[in-house]
Amino acid sequence: MTDWNTASPESAGLQSSRLRDLEKEISTGEFKKITSILVARRGKLVYENYPSDSDPNALRNTRSATKAVASILAGIAIDKGYLSGVDAKVLSFFPDKQPVEHPDPRKDKMTLEDLLTMSSILECDDSNQFSRGNEERMYVVEDWVKFTLDLPVKGFPSWTSKPEDSKYGRSFSYCTAGAATIGVLIERATKMPLDNFARRHLFDPLGIEKPEWGYTPLGTANTAGGLELRGRDLLKLGQLYLNNGKWNGRIIVSEEWVKQSTKPHAQVDETTEYGYFWWLKNYGPERQRARAYCMLGNGGNKVCVFPSLDMTVVITSTNYNTKGMHEQTDRILSDHVLGSLQKGTT
Repeated sequence: MTDWNTASPESAGLQSSRLRDLEKEISTGEFKKITSILVARRGKLVYENYPSDSDPNALRNTRSATKAVASILAGIAIDKGYLSGVDAKVLSFFPDKQPVEHPDPRKDKMTLEDLLTMSSILECDDSNQFSRGNEERMYVVEDWVKFTLDLPVKGFPSWTSKPEDSKYGRSFSYCTAGAATIGVLIERATKMPLDNFARRHLFDPLGIEKPEWGYTPLGTANTAGGLELRGRDLLKLGQLYLNNGKWNGRIIVSEEWVKQSTKPHAQVDETTEYGYFWWLKNYGPERQRARAYCMLGNGGNKVCVFPSLDMTVVITSTNYNTKGMHEQTDRILSDHVLGSLQKGTT
């Protein structure tokens, strides 16, 4: 299938009436600035809605959902032997950008996995405006990699958990700078521009024709955010993982990587865990909760994969920098999309 085979919601065990109720709530303003909702189940596109007559072929800027694409590309680079594995040492790829402001021998041990799990020793926390590594400080600097590698080693005040006291042995703090660094790391490992590597090994095989990258000031495709894709393209990325890395019978990324990158490696909060740039959480009505791994981006943008339901869901919006928008998307996912599942369907 080069694009998508389609089927009715009922053929996949979804109730159209519940989905129409969702459309009414969007039209009345209960859910704001939703630009697309797509659902695939059992390998077919069974629901597709673009509120306010938005163009199905319009590119959706899902912001930090791009980070999960970086995870896929890292897996492909490992599969093809460009990278030794997640234990690859980050500084070894940047002999020209060794830390000067805050040198520390512990940085020599920092791995690709540390960046993929948002748990490196770098003092980098986008949720803290005082953090040296806050993304807003990075954006005004030309060399994002040097900015990242020069960050001080973080400390752990009494109100935070040290890695040894944390579940999975990692202390999570959201760090966009680390995700941007991974793109340049992949470029150096593959000796190929990141966008070319992505096109050749991911986008072309999936039939994703016109991805629009953002770029760092030094010209590398930004793997931390801003990649624009169609709603159907985003659905393909989720479906690729639901298919254990295969598309049209072709292995795009190994099943081993899919499983490794979507299992928990760090604890975010009481209800959320983290893989390799994938968010792990339960959704659905209280008595019918289902586990998902998701690509998440600012404004409530989500691409969620539900292996137990054989289902992938895309929800995009333009609610950027607006409080409560991930909660809005969660309501759509749980109350309406998963709520539309007919009892007894699997």
